[in-house]
Amino acid sequence: MGAGVSALAPADSQFKTSLNDVPEGCISSIYMHLDPPEICRLAALNRAFRGASSADFVWERKLPSNYRYLVEKVVGRSPEPLCKKETFARLCRPNRFDGGTKEVWLDKKSGKHCLSVSAKALKITGIDDRRYWNHIPTEESRFETVAYLQQIWWFEVVGELEFEFPPGSYSVFFRLHLGKPLRRFGRRVCNIDQVHGWDMKPVRFQLSTSTGQQASSECYLHEPGNWAHYHVGDFVVDNSDSTSKIKFSMMQIDCTHTKGGLCVDSVLIYPSEFRMRLK
Repeated sequence: MGAGVSALAPADSQFKTSLNDVPEGCISSIYMHLDPPEICRLAALNRAFRGASSADFVWERKLPSNYRYLVEKVVGRSPEPLCKKETFARLCRPNRFDGGTKEVWLDKKSGKHCLSVSAKALKITGIDDRRYWNHIPTEESRFETVAYLQQIWWFEVVGELEFEFPPGSYSVFFRLHLGKPLRRFGRRVCNIDQVHGWDMKPVRFQLSTSTGQQASSECYLHEPGNWAHYHVGDFVVDNSDSTSKIKFSMMQIDCTHTKGGLCVDSVLIYPSEFRMRLK
């Protein structure tokens, strides 16, 4: 009896398994329930996990429903030659379009859309008159430049966007800064000498869509020396097969006083569940 048991030991030891023995198909099925950063971390374990991480059916589940539209719009080519993993990676980078005045990218964890519209894509009253406005370079903008208001009576900024959003709820924000940010001797400083008028009357923010949705809010501009995100409103997309047209604006047109010292950087459109990221 003892001899029989001992004889089994060597034979038993040759059936030891490791992570390398897990079939790639099983690993890919697990990947379908993980988010992209988790997949990339597991892909570093060994060759089997790395190979399974490239399966098209895994990454197609992570891509938004309109990924073909996105690739054609920002990459300028058909998505067919690209594998789905490469497509996801490419769309997660900041991708500019419309002459470099707009930028779209996917959130790496959720695959949801984030979009930014630069000041140069906005209609700003008096922007061509150097007495009122200037475009100033800065490292603090993703577009490397912002519109700076010196002084004006009638303040109005309007933007429009036509884009194919996946179904979901989206929030619109203006990214603004009271004061002029500068670099002196390698240090950040802020000139607030021209900041005035924003505490006398609130700024009105408005949003409308081609589907009839509307939102508006009012607030005083605050926090000189810091970038702030001012919430304009939210809109909902139900149909991913058509483009959505949205219009957004901010204005303070009480001409009893001037206002100035404001940087207008961009308009951000984020999934509504990301609102806390902009606090």
